[in-house]
This record gives sequence, structure tokens and C-alpha cells, in this order.
Amino acid sequence: MRVLRDAAPGAMAAAPAFHHLPRMLLELRIRDLAVLRDLSLRLEPGLNVLTGETGAGKSILVGGLSLLLGERASSEAVRVGAERALVEAVFDISGLPDLRARLEAQGLPDEDGLLLLRREVQREGRNRAWINGSPATAGVLGAFGRALVDLHGQHDHQTLLLADEQRGILDAFAGAEAAAIRVRELHVALGRLVAEREARDARTRELEQRADFLRFQLEEIGQVAPEPGEDARLEAELSRADHAEELAREAGALAEELYAGEGSASELLAGARDRLRRLARLDASLAELRDLVEAAFHQVTEAGRTAGSYADGVEVDPRRAEALRVRLDALHRLRRKYGPELEDVRNHAGALARELEELDGAERTRGALDREAGQAAEALREAAAALTALRARGAERLAAEVQDLLPELGMPGARFRVALDPLDSPGAGGAERVRFLASLNPGFEPGELARIASGGELSRVMLALKAILARVDRVPTLVFDEVDAGIGGTVAVAVGRKLAEVASHHQVFVITHLPQVAARGGRHFRVEKMEEEGVAATRVTPLEGEARILEIARMLGGDPESATSRRHAGELLGV
Repeated sequence: MRVLRDAAPGAMAAAPAFHHLPRMLLELRIRDLAVLRDLSLRLEPGLNVLTGETGAGKSILVGGLSLLLGERASSEAVRVGAERALVEAVFDISGLPDLRARLEAQGLPDEDGLLLLRREVQREGRNRAWINGSPATAGVLGAFGRALVDLHGQHDHQTLLLADEQRGILDAFAGAEAAAIRVRELHVALGRLVAEREARDARTRELEQRADFLRFQLEEIGQVAPEPGEDARLEAELSRADHAEELAREAGALAEELYAGEGSASELLAGARDRLRRLARLDASLAELRDLVEAAFHQVTEAGRTAGSYADGVEVDPRRAEALRVRLDALHRLRRKYGPELEDVRNHAGALARELEELDGAERTRGALDREAGQAAEALREAAAALTALRARGAERLAAEVQDLLPELGMPGARFRVALDPLDSPGAGGAERVRFLASLNPGFEPGELARIASGGELSRVMLALKAILARVDRVPTLVFDEVDAGIGGTVAVAVGRKLAEVASHHQVFVITHLPQVAARGGRHFRVEKMEEEGVAATRVTPLEGEARILEIARMLGGDPESATSRRHAGELLGV
């Protein structure tokens, strides 16, 4: 036994490590769903069969599985007296590298080749889902589940009714999967080009509508032609020009006080300096003070001379001041409109120029995109035509093979064909719509399966398809419900044989009333309805040996205890 990390409290504790088996559903556990109290099934490769009296609860297993395929959960499905229902399944995906890569891409843990899907339905509150112990949405859970289980029963679960599924079946049979992928990739590439062209056209229209405005703004900025940091420099110069007289007067006065005037600071410092020179000759400790006063004298003298030079150089020029004001006004207008700073104005001018350049080159860009899109469209048409040819040949062969099988499966008057309806233009799925059509009763024209097939008939059509496609179908586990509706005798034998044939390439789980089908199973389970503590309950028991003979005998319709029934059952089982 290999223990899996718990998904949540109460999760399935362990799963068998059947690494030597083909990829498949290893174990299914259902708890407190409808009338199932606690069910755990260990499934085998090949054909697994489930039998039981009508109304025993066989369909609940299908309902439980459907929850793992993303079906909407209802609180009404929770068993009476329970707070929640639980469905879990363990799959061996060691042989499915693509699926393991999807786990990694979504940041989900890879449990060494095992995949645990878990769905919980609350009577009250929020329903939850887990993948290998990590919380997931029901949609993500269902996507993984549908990659592992193909469920064929009631119409709302039958992938055969989906257009994409029918197209995929035909492509798999016709060997056209690579061609279909090529068409899908080319369609995506063309879509990107068309979207880019449309976006460019919309952008060009926008620029054309704004072109005059763009040119006006660019010309307005260009006429002023602001330079980096110009406004700060001009504001400083204007301040000097506006205060020229005051600056000259005050600087001259400062020069007098520091150096040029009688009793100036430099004159006083010169006297102090001379006195300290004499004293320092008498006391050497005054040398430092002498040096300080000497330095102060030189600094004050230099400051006074500088102030005098500044005063002599100040020019009073009203015309220059006015010119500065005019220039600064122009710069300030640009800043108000396109700023707030002058650098923002310059950046805006650059953006305007680039938009106009883009408009000037729009025609060249559109021409290049047109040529590229035309080439992509032609490549798509050629690839779609090649895909159509493969599908046309495959459709004829598939229809013929299914047609040959349907009489064996209890539909002697049935007709089956594959319609390829041309589309106006190739899409992601090719140049045609694929439809499976059938007439399951003599005298009726073939119609779409959803309209003309019952659950049992649809399951048998799918069985025919699966028997044909068994070697190319990638979904490892197939579940068939109602496959035996309304048939018996030799048809039942044929259905059992076909199921066994499909089970040689897939794991098959079939719910059946037919002993001829049940006898083909490699693993056999019986469903029984009982009562526990006054509440209806369903129990599922694996059958072997004598118990299985008795069940087959019961299904044959006679007395299961009679020697004749038991002998007939033994013959079916080959024992």
C-alpha cells in the first residue's frame, strides 16, 4: 500500500501502488452520496462489471463519477443524516506525461504517478474540490477527470453528443490529428494578424482624427523651442535685471565697508595684524592668533574687492528685462498646457512627433500586415483542404465500419453516416462541421444523435465507435451505463464481446443487466439495496467463485439455486 498525502480531513487514506498496471482508475470511493453510505471499489485493468436488481442504486456510482467530471453538485444528493458527501478516485497516470505536465503547469503536486481527485458536497455551505491534496475549482477538477474517464450514460454526460468530440473521433480514426493541430495553429496565427491589423486600423483612424491637433501642438512647442533647464536660468537672470540698481548700490556700499572706505574692516584688520606681528616677536604663543587675523585680513580684503567688481559690472538694461519676461511667459504657457515641468513639455513634443511618424508609416505597416495576413490565410486554406481530404476519406471508412457493427449490437435496421458540412471559411476546427448522423429505425432519415437515440442506443453507438477506435483513443477509462437497454440473446453476446474487445485497450467499467456481458468481466461487483438504522442504503460487494456463479444464475432469470441455472452460469463464465 502506498499512502497518499491527505487532501483534507477524512480523505481517502491510501491507494494501491499498481505501477505495473496500465494507466487506469485504481480505486473509487463514495461516502454518504444518496443511499450509498461508504463504498470503496478497487478496480482492475480490462473489463469491470457492476450488476444488481433494478433500483438497487447502480446509477449512483455513475452519478458519483460524474461529480469528478465537473458536474454541478446538489446538496440534495447528500445522504440522509449526513452533513456532506464525498467522492474520491485514484488514477495511475504514470504513463500519461502530458497530464503530468499539466499538473506541473498548474502548480499541482505530482504524487509519483498517482492522481487523486476529490469532490465534497456539503448539505449546507460551500462545496469543495481537491487535486492531489491541493484545493482546486470544480472546473479544473473536471478537466482532469474528463481526460481520464469517458462516461457514457444519460444524455447530459455523453461526450458523443458534443461537436468537438465527434470531430476528434473522426480525426483520430482518419489519422488527421496532426493535420487538425496544424489547422488550429494556423487559425490562431491568422487571428493574431487580423487582430493586429484591426488594432492598427483603429489606431490609424484615431491618429487621422487627431492629426491636425497633433501638428498644432507640435508647432506651438516648436515655435518656442524650449531648452533643458531654460526657465530656471532665465528666472534667475530676470531677478538680477529687475534689481540691478539696488544690487549695484548695495554691492558698492559693501565694498566700501569691507575694503575701499575710510575705517573699513580691512583697514582695522590691518592695524590688528601689525600689532600682533610685534607682540608675536615678544611671545611666540601669539603666532597662531597672528595667523588667524592675517587670514581674516586677506579674506575681507578679497571679499571687498569682489563686491566692488560686482558693483562695477552690474548693468541696468530695461529692454533685456522685458525680453526675459516675454520669453518666460512663453515657457510658462507651455508648462501650464503640457507640463507641469519644462522637461514634461519637451517629452510631450517627442511623443507628438512619434505619433505623427506612426501616422506617416501607417500605410506601409498596413501593407506589410495585409501581405502577412494573406499568406497566413492561404496557408490556412491549404492546411484545411488537406485536413478535409483526410476527413472525407476517414468519414466513409468510419461510417462503413460502424454500420457493419450496429446490427451485431441489436440495431439491425440502423444506418450511420458522418456528415461534413462546409463552412464559409476555415475555422480553428477546419473547413467543415463534423456531424454523426444515424437512423436507428428502418424508414427514417438519419438525424443527429441527440435527437434520435435513447440512452441505451447511444451507448451502443459509442460502443461501436470505441471498438473501432480502441487503439487510438487516449482516454484510459470508459464507463458504460444503459449499454444493454432493450437487448438480449445473441445481441447481448455480441455486446459482451465488443466490450471485452474494447477492454483489451482500455479499462472499461460497465453497469449491466445482461449475464452475457457480466460473464465477460475480469472484476465483478454486485449492488444490493438494504436498510441500516431505518434508512435505505446500498452495498457493493466484489464477487468471486461461487458468489459470482449465483449472481450470473440470478441474472439468467431462473432459480439461482437450481443446478440448471448454475450450470448455465458456469458455461457463460467458462468454469
